[in-house]
Amino acid sequence: MPSFSATEVAFLMVACQQAVLGFGWLAGAALLPDSRRAALHWALYAALSAVSLVLFVASVKPGIEPVRALANLCIVLSLVVLQRGVWAFFGCARPWRWHLLVMLATGAATAFGLDPAHGAWRVAIISGALSALCLSVGWDMQREARARMELRWGAVLAVPLLLGGLVFGLRAARAVISPGTIVAEVTADSSLNVSAAFAYLVIALVFQLTLVALVVTRGVVELRRSSRFDALTGLLNRRAAQQALEDEVQRSRRLGEPFSLLMIDADHFKAINDGQGHAAGDRALQHLGTLLAAQMRDIDRVGRWGGEEFVVLLPGATLPQAQEVAERLRERCQALPPRWLDDVLPLTLSVGVAQWAGPADDLPALLARADAALYRAKQAGRNRIESEPPGGAPRVSVVR
Repeated sequence: MPSFSATEVAFLMVACQQAVLGFGWLAGAALLPDSRRAALHWALYAALSAVSLVLFVASVKPGIEPVRALANLCIVLSLVVLQRGVWAFFGCARPWRWHLLVMLATGAATAFGLDPAHGAWRVAIISGALSALCLSVGWDMQREARARMELRWGAVLAVPLLLGGLVFGLRAARAVISPGTIVAEVTADSSLNVSAAFAYLVIALVFQLTLVALVVTRGVVELRRSSRFDALTGLLNRRAAQQALEDEVQRSRRLGEPFSLLMIDADHFKAINDGQGHAAGDRALQHLGTLLAAQMRDIDRVGRWGGEEFVVLLPGATLPQAQEVAERLRERCQALPPRWLDDVLPLTLSVGVAQWAGPADDLPALLARADAALYRAKQAGRNRIESEPPGGAPRVSVVR
């Protein structure tokens, strides 16, 4: 029965850890359809890491340099697959040029290093490639996490990879500075190698946990988004629009600034659904949502209130200013109707406009005035703008 040194046992423990994590990512690929491609990449990354470590242990005995060469190729390929998985997770389409260059350099260094006299150069080039890959993956993770998931702590995700890149970089530097000792140190049964193996075990586990954290965080972000945004149009849903209105009421009471509200309804929308089908109706709503959002300022808020009805919050806008915005929206919608297959869908807007009346006003009354104005616009023939009653006129809710 073969006996293993402490160094070999330590590396085999890391290989077992990576193998288990690889099976975990395979299970994740089955359970997480949105992250399936990334999970499959990460499962392959873990499997290649485990294989490389087993091959490394098998190559400790002298005279079997080809096995060590294969181990080198596997560990570099594992990080290539890891980075491709990170790109797949964030939906980045990147060319293979960078990875092909790394693999060609690794293959050349491996073939050159089959001669024991060139072992130090093999260690230097491959360790340099591993360092560059670690740093590149770490940079991609923190950048994409900040940009796409708005994670302020995205830099934390890169810490394990930065540590790995530092370790591999130091190893490459030592191979250049002390070529006579680096190869012997790599294969020696020493406390340094045992400590390095356990350090790698911890770093690899922490890094795998950061990948898990990425998946969980994206799920939380998507859940939070789905609770605030309408799935069809991408606008605020009714709950989020209501909250935005309540927040604006509190702000206006505190600062004494005006704001206005548009209540918008797509005219004859039922005819589109009945005549062209619900898919055409969905396309019309998506088009309208895009059109409304494109015409707004950064501080404005647009929400889908329900069905074909939308609300627009205009902070700081007086009633005449809100009327101008409403007219612009109406004209824009009429000039740019949505298309469905080969047909142009007739889509116009009726809009009710109301302004916040001051601290004595409240949100239900404001919504009722905007809704009443919208009702008058539809009663007057649609495709028009109506405003709340002038000052002094009764302000009551209209039940339709």
